[in-house]
Amino acid sequence: MGDTKIQWHPGFVAAMNLEFAENKEDLEFQKEYNLNTKPLEIDLLIIKKRASIQISNEIGKFFRGHNILEYKSPEDHLDIDALYKAMAYASLYKAYGNSLDERKAEDITVTMIREAKPESLFRYLKEHNYKIQSSYQGIYYITGNLLFPTQIVVSRELNLSEHIWIGSLSQKMKKQDMRELFIRVQKLDSKFEKELADSVLQVSIEANKEVMESWKGDGAMYEALYEIMKPEILIREKEREEAGLQRGLQRGLQQGMQQGMQQGIRGAVGMLRSLGHSDSEIKEKMMEAYGLSEKEAENYMQLSL
Repeated sequence: MGDTKIQWHPGFVAAMNLEFAENKEDLEFQKEYNLNTKPLEIDLLIIKKRASIQISNEIGKFFRGHNILEYKSPEDHLDIDALYKAMAYASLYKAYGNSLDERKAEDITVTMIREAKPESLFRYLKEHNYKIQSSYQGIYYITGNLLFPTQIVVSRELNLSEHIWIGSLSQKMKKQDMRELFIRVQKLDSKFEKELADSVLQVSIEANKEVMESWKGDGAMYEALYEIMKPEILIREKEREEAGLQRGLQRGLQQGMQQGMQQGIRGAVGMLRSLGHSDSEIKEKMMEAYGLSEKEAENYMQLSL
């Protein structure tokens, strides 16, 4: 996969904004919500603006007033300690209201999202008498001795046609899935949604380089991809050009300074010679004044003959 670490979390926040696009006016999204002092941050906090809101997305049907979402990338573990950590975050969020019991415990939910099913966590929960129910494909409700209503979303099991955005945060995308993602991106109209989709697309492309390599011979697909990513590609090209120009200017400045110093030293050697100083005296002065080695000073003496 290469050495570059994939930035999953910005893609996750963008994907969830797109997942709930139909209710975007009804919800408030706060990414990396700061509980108190860093690094205690919730990945994403979604607040329903009105209790009566009906959310169309299957993931959001579980939501109440305050909804804490924690995302685990493919490299991260989702185990019992991660679940308790999410409970702790939810507890802190409940406790940090502006007034006593402002945020009701029964109005707070926890959602944990991961690509692969957390089999060991599910075994632990069953062994400890928690119940796991699946009302929707890939979405599991956990009931038992938990402080807050909790659901676990297994993105790999979701219906990709209905959850293309969160489902695309995967290292196992198929060619037809990537094609569907490109088509969905092209269909977006608003600038804001296109920017969100670009974040998802960047992560998906980075995580599925083999699929992209297999398309090298498909001119039509590459042309479509270029059209989708053109604004960002142009920005990157401009940044590279500016960086190259800056490096060129810096190099030129350094060369100019070096050439100027060389001319200055040669002029000083000629002047000291005209005043009757010996070459040994001049060499010693050059080494002292300009921090030259003996060999460098001798070269300047030769150039000034």
